[in-house]
Amino acid sequence: MAESGSSQMSPKPSSAHSSARTLLVAFAVCLVCSLLVASAAVLLKPIQLANQHIERQRIIVEIAGLMKPDLTVAQAYRQIDVAMIELGSGRVVDTLDPENFDIAKAAKDEQLSEPLPRSADPAQIRRKPRYLPVYRVNDGGGRLETLILPVYGYGLWSTLCGYVALRDDLRTIRGIRFYQHAETPGLGGEVDNPRWLDLWEGKIAFDEHGEPRIELVKGAVTSATPDSRYKVDGLSGATLTSRGVTQLLNFWLGQEGFGPYLTRLRDESERR
Repeated sequence: MAESGSSQMSPKPSSAHSSARTLLVAFAVCLVCSLLVASAAVLLKPIQLANQHIERQRIIVEIAGLMKPDLTVAQAYRQIDVAMIELGSGRVVDTLDPENFDIAKAAKDEQLSEPLPRSADPAQIRRKPRYLPVYRVNDGGGRLETLILPVYGYGLWSTLCGYVALRDDLRTIRGIRFYQHAETPGLGGEVDNPRWLDLWEGKIAFDEHGEPRIELVKGAVTSATPDSRYKVDGLSGATLTSRGVTQLLNFWLGQEGFGPYLTRLRDESERR
């Protein structure tokens, strides 16, 4: 005999219950993904820092002209003497490790940096480290061949961080390289263009009185350009980045930057 009435149907979940389950699943997925990303960042950070350190060493040895086909970066870097100097006096100090000195962190540390008034801050760095590392390449007799100095300052969108290399006369530029920036690709980002970088070699950074003179100018610099030895082609379409490079170089090569140290080196050279 057939059962009376229709068969019972399973109750449908309410809309509120369904939404709660969806939110719970989404939250769980987000939580798991966040944990995975955070864990990866923590685990990979030492590797990233090591790679950044190696990259900076590579730039230093390349700008110093030490990179050879039969040498690794580490082998070439061993030819460089690294020292920490006090910017204000130009003296070498041995209380800080130059190899592991973090310039960005030092600039935020009140014990290791000092504020700059706007009038004395053309590079727009706000605070100046009291100490910075310098890199020397000496000949067999201990005489300076190349000096590499860290430099940084604001461009259009970012802080450009890099190195400038001076020859043994401490006036002639051997090269310049940037290892970090976020300038516009194809415009300010042309600071990485090898053709533009090649223009720096042989340019004169200081005038006859020892004052920083190097600058980027609009258009192409030729032998007919007045004072062409102090000038480098500006970056096309990137006026503010070009101005930033000029300002950061003149700041760090001046008295607020490495000026006292360069004066000491020049005095030592004259006494020999």
